[in-house]
Amino acid sequence: MPEELVEVRQVLDHTPEQVWEVLGDPALYPRFVREIACAEREQAQSGKPRYRVRFSVAGGEPVHDRVEVLVNRPGEHLVLVGPGWAGGHLSIRLEPAAGRTMVEVVLSLPEDLTAGTAMTNAWLRKRVRKGLTRVDDHLSGRAITSSPTRIDQTSRGQSALTVARTLARAGVLNPGRPDRVMRQLGALARWGATLVGGYQAASARVPDAVALVDERGKLTFDEIDRRTTRLANGLARHGVRAGRRVALMCRNHAGLVEMTIACGKLGADVLLLNTGLSADQVADLVEAHRPVALAADDEFAPLFHNLPASLPWISTWSAAPGELTLDAVIAAAPATPIRPPEQAGKIIVLTSGTTGTPKGARRRNPPGLGSAASVLSRIPLRAGERMLVAAPLFHTWGLAAVQLGMPLHASLVLQRRFDAEATLAAIAELRCTALIAVPVMLQRIMALPERTRARYDTSSLRVVASSGSALSRQLVTSFMDSYGDVLYNLYGSTEVSWASIADPTDLRAAPTTAGRCPVGTRVGILDAEGVPVAPGAVGRICVGNEMLFEGYTNGTSTEMHDDLMVTGDRGYLDADGRLFVSGRDDDMIISGGENVFPRPVEELLLGLDAVADAAVVGVPDREYGQRFAAYIALKPGTHLAATAIRDYVHDHLERPSVPRDVIFIPRVPRNATGKVVKRLLADQD
Repeated sequence: MPEELVEVRQVLDHTPEQVWEVLGDPALYPRFVREIACAEREQAQSGKPRYRVRFSVAGGEPVHDRVEVLVNRPGEHLVLVGPGWAGGHLSIRLEPAAGRTMVEVVLSLPEDLTAGTAMTNAWLRKRVRKGLTRVDDHLSGRAITSSPTRIDQTSRGQSALTVARTLARAGVLNPGRPDRVMRQLGALARWGATLVGGYQAASARVPDAVALVDERGKLTFDEIDRRTTRLANGLARHGVRAGRRVALMCRNHAGLVEMTIACGKLGADVLLLNTGLSADQVADLVEAHRPVALAADDEFAPLFHNLPASLPWISTWSAAPGELTLDAVIAAAPATPIRPPEQAGKIIVLTSGTTGTPKGARRRNPPGLGSAASVLSRIPLRAGERMLVAAPLFHTWGLAAVQLGMPLHASLVLQRRFDAEATLAAIAELRCTALIAVPVMLQRIMALPERTRARYDTSSLRVVASSGSALSRQLVTSFMDSYGDVLYNLYGSTEVSWASIADPTDLRAAPTTAGRCPVGTRVGILDAEGVPVAPGAVGRICVGNEMLFEGYTNGTSTEMHDDLMVTGDRGYLDADGRLFVSGRDDDMIISGGENVFPRPVEELLLGLDAVADAAVVGVPDREYGQRFAAYIALKPGTHLAATAIRDYVHDHLERPSVPRDVIFIPRVPRNATGKVVKRLLADQD
């Protein structure tokens, strides 16, 4: 039997039509009611709208349920019922009140849903009133101090105690031999928390521990320190010195790490070139950045025909005899110790370049271990991890994995090319405890036949951390159902490093969330003038932390509001403080006066069994201004009609989100981090 009815009456300062825009759409409820973690519309067989709902009370295990619309009179009355509620229901009635609206909420929940929880009648009334107040603030455009849309969502910095506690929990500050600890601290004092300082400190503390594993074998921290000193002395003979730049174009292997450390010892900047660049893009970037040397794998040689003949090229992965190789430079150079430069070199990472030539972004050197502590506060990596870094090292996320591995004295496992089955095999063979990947890699792992995945024992995995592009709802759920609650999703960018991290609890409650801020990070949802938006409203995502980039190498930067940097993405925070990314500013289209984003459409399409991949982009439309075009790659042996896809989207989303154009293509072009390369979509049209 249901409990006694919970009734709430509250006046909102808006017309019934305005209030209905929010309360008439249950999919919006998570933005205003903390305990509703997720509400996704689906089409019921009865034809009535139905929603998959996940409730989470006080951070508890999410409870899955379904609710169906029983009564739907726009602007007047909405009744939701749950098939498993045994007579329970939610009724929302709107009555005009002199330009305002009297909202009457009647809630009845079954005893078995509320028994043993904090959901007393008094508690439920309080939550309903708080949700209605947030709706009122949302419609008024009011940003309130207690709202998580404020820039002070998290503390405005990290205390030394917070950093120490986090590092201690991760095992970074474990006691050790006094002489080694002193040498470790001395290395950090001389070189700072740079890649050089991290590896020198590890060499002092655990010299014989395995630092890197790739197809050519293993290297200890001591071997890397000795080899990179010789390499730095050898590079100096080729004109590399403080203030100069060296371009690297390598796949994931020890050579890239060693070259970066060696350049750091000299104080030279490193330009990390994406392995998917064209010959023209390489030439443009070399012309713009003027490196004094190029270090690259042999396979990229065909891309270098437009480069100056005077530019020295050192092969980092050679198959041909007689070339100038990394190992040859090391063998011919002395082991003379190198003094730290007056100013540490920078690492320059390229933006994704999905719409044109990438830009170089100067990465900030960490001022201390606080940046590592920030990420470790949300991703529980521990000292001595065996981390398989599948994410490209030239990308911010792969580079971050290397930097995180330093204070943890982690063993990094690298494979030049990603292969889903080879990754599982390496995890099983080496008992890897962490996998650092981008979403498309996890997608390819899940695309393997189940019998293939079952061959490999991956029970050693404690953490699978993903970043670089959005994780789909289906991928999140299927991956954790298969491999356990080990998935973490980091949202960030080349410019801001990280903004938020979703842990398994967040992802179980709301699979599409970007998570919450780690300590020392601030997120603001702001309007165009830099003012915080109202609760639940979509605005510009802006981020503040100690690792914001220093600007583009062409002399430009990105917009700032106080100490918050504009990411170029738009999104919102739900009532529980979780961040959701709606899409890029330039991805949003205005169709018939409505602002719509492609991401919800892509999420929906990826849920179809026949769809292997999908990309949705805006195109001009004579009648509506803009419309969506959907590019869809089907799984082998399947078939879908364009009309069926349009009907499916129309059943779940508003009219402007329905793609007028549906184009079937062999594959969706993506870069190494999984982002759609839009300029290549039309080539497959």
